[in-house]
Amino acid sequence: MAKIPSAAVAAGGLVGGYGVARWTRKRQLGGAVLAVAGAAAAQQWRQQAGGKAAGALTATYVAAFAGSHPLAKKVGAWPAVFAVAGAMALASWAAADRRG
Repeated sequence: MAKIPSAAVAAGGLVGGYGVARWTRKRQLGGAVLAVAGAAAAQQWRQQAGGKAAGALTATYVAAFAGSHPLAKKVGAWPAVFAVAGAMALASWAAADRRG
């Protein structure tokens, strides 16, 4: 079975988490999607790049989630989510996926 790149898992968690929260109107459900994808990505980061990189990427994932909120006030919700998801995917690829 082909492995999904951690960049796609992380970006998908950010986009999917927001989408689920918005469409279901249940923020907790969106948070669960965000957390599950983040945990899956962190496991991949640890395997591919080691503990320090995994810790830094996990902190970046949380910062991307938090940073999307003030950014959304300036550019709108979906553009903010896509921007931080793209940045997270790039960081994940650069630190972990390109090695594999």
